[in-house]
Amino acid sequence: MSVIDYIVLVGTLLSIALYGMWRTRSSGGLNTYLKGDDTIRWGTIGLSVMATQASAITFLSTPGKAYDDGMGFVQNYFGMPFAIIFICIFFIPIYRRLNVYTSYEYLGQRFDTKTRILGAALFLVQRGLAAGITIYAPAIVVSSLLGWNLDLTIVLVGALVIVYTVSGGTKAVSITQRYQMGVIMLGMFIAFGMIIANLPEEVSFGTALSVAGAMDKLEVVNFSFDINERYTFWSGLLGGLFLSLSYFGTDQSQVQRYLAGNSASASRFGLLFNAVVKVPMQFFILFVGVMVFVFYLFVEPPVFFNQATLEAVAETEHADALLSLESEYKEVVERRSHAVRELAQAFQSNAVGSEELEARKALAVGLEQESLQIRERVKALIKGAGEDFEAKDSDYVFITFIVNYLPQGLIGLLVAVIFAAAMSSTASELNALGSTTMVDFYSKLKRTEHDDDHYVRVSRILTAAWGLLAVTFALYANLVENLIEAVNILGSIFYGGILGIFLVAFFIKSVRGTAVFTAAIVSQLAVIGMYFVLEISYLWYNLIGCALVMGLSFLLQHSLFRENRKEEGRV
Repeated sequence: MSVIDYIVLVGTLLSIALYGMWRTRSSGGLNTYLKGDDTIRWGTIGLSVMATQASAITFLSTPGKAYDDGMGFVQNYFGMPFAIIFICIFFIPIYRRLNVYTSYEYLGQRFDTKTRILGAALFLVQRGLAAGITIYAPAIVVSSLLGWNLDLTIVLVGALVIVYTVSGGTKAVSITQRYQMGVIMLGMFIAFGMIIANLPEEVSFGTALSVAGAMDKLEVVNFSFDINERYTFWSGLLGGLFLSLSYFGTDQSQVQRYLAGNSASASRFGLLFNAVVKVPMQFFILFVGVMVFVFYLFVEPPVFFNQATLEAVAETEHADALLSLESEYKEVVERRSHAVRELAQAFQSNAVGSEELEARKALAVGLEQESLQIRERVKALIKGAGEDFEAKDSDYVFITFIVNYLPQGLIGLLVAVIFAAAMSSTASELNALGSTTMVDFYSKLKRTEHDDDHYVRVSRILTAAWGLLAVTFALYANLVENLIEAVNILGSIFYGGILGIFLVAFFIKSVRGTAVFTAAIVSQLAVIGMYFVLEISYLWYNLIGCALVMGLSFLLQHSLFRENRKEEGRV
């Protein structure tokens, strides 16, 4: 990157963080620190909720996912709008009426302390791990591509997030996320414009779409009933519904965002904003990845996008084999580029018959399959070169385009987009982890009462401690999957059980704490076991975990724990 890029990058990140610290220099009491104040309106809530979910992983991995597999990943979000409507109807009124700081306080009032602690503990484990991935994800990709020191990148980003999150609490997180989201969307629209501008002059946007469709990258909806397929309409609608219900309805990193509003209406409007905007936003980000794919049909792409890994493998005994594969790949993609140009010309002019068009399409698709086979052989070579070499490169696709084809200044802005997304999501996670630990563990288990100032200090200390743990985890993390899939898989394993506890609390009034606590433990262990044994789409575990908790808790309450009904209280 140039000096201008570094000025844009550092200036963007520091100005947002410093502004958030300045705006919240007087944090007020515990209520203000954990929930914010009346200045947080529905628009800020909506952007804050979106920024919490849209981490750097979204902007690094999603375009790469589309580059490899097309638009199908958007189906993951089909159930989200319905989940948000459900939350607005049932969850928000209860949280507001009980005036809770965390969603797990409600479990304590509805069931008992052990169930409240279980729900909070499951959140801390899942979100604590995710916070480390959220910091590690952009650091490993950006540092690898730009030659930065990985550990230093992790520490600097983590330290900046910790400072403004600890200083200002929920209000600082919400205010900074508003501007971070603005930078993120501006950067993505600029990147999209640059992709289109870098296409060959003779290729119009409409022709680019036709080429993408011919290469099977624009299939959005898959109605297959095969549960082994990772992304289908049904897994997205049902599994995505339960994932979103748990994430937006019970995950404190999201609940804390919309409880910051000054009214139930502000919370609802903020969430409904996401119901309307989130799916189109994910569609757009995936579409950016598809356009990167089309761009690289005309321009020779790397045989493997993680150049640092490729260079390291070239220093091993596999160097000759790698050189041979690179040469073979170069020859195939040159032929592919020629075939795609002829296909684009056919789309552009409409001067060829349907049979000729199909022949050109078949040739282009066949050469694309040849190039993919060579890429797979390269990945197998990298995997065999040593355990330290990561053989997946989809997370490097988008940022490789940014670094190689964007002008000075815009590179810094797009890297700032990635780190702004990391900071916004991590800030929400640390804020929620600190508040949950303080409210559901420290204040509940400590017998001595203290004033607000004491609890604010404890909240700050706990937030900083979680930040240090997240940074430590990031320093020792190793990625095994596409980043966005890794986070969604982690969430799906835990979210179903947590949601099941809450749905039992809302709708099965006969069930008491011991029954739902036991059911949640058994169900969580069962889901973890199934994940390692079954080969089904991970989204289904949200539905399975939720159904197991609800069904098992009802059966336990009316069998083994029938006598406990009179002994355990009801809220």
